[in-house]
Amino acid sequence: MTLHSWNEIEREQMNALVIRQALHGTNLTIARLEMKAGATVPTHHHVNEQMTVMLSGRLRFDFPDKSVEVAGGEVLEIAPNLPHSAVALEDSIAIDVFSPVREDWRRGDDAYLRGK
Repeated sequence: MTLHSWNEIEREQMNALVIRQALHGTNLTIARLEMKAGATVPTHHHVNEQMTVMLSGRLRFDFPDKSVEVAGGEVLEIAPNLPHSAVALEDSIAIDVFSPVREDWRRGDDAYLRGK
């Protein structure tokens, strides 16, 4: 058993509009994302199942066949290997949970999130 505090987890400035905090366990990754209105996550996919828990704000996720808006208090489930992108429609805070662990994030192989 390990207790963690978001106040003690490194805040990573991914780009001008996105801050990420990430914690990797044995079988999952959890991340807290602060996204300013207009922030984008380019189209990507990963082997991980993803749950996005919206704490506040509103994001639009774009999938090959439709778009889905997710607001504070809602949870979006994204299947493994499903291409998706996202845009912050307003200032937003989201918790992303991934299983298995996001090994690409551990390696720093997350250029799609940086510099936009």
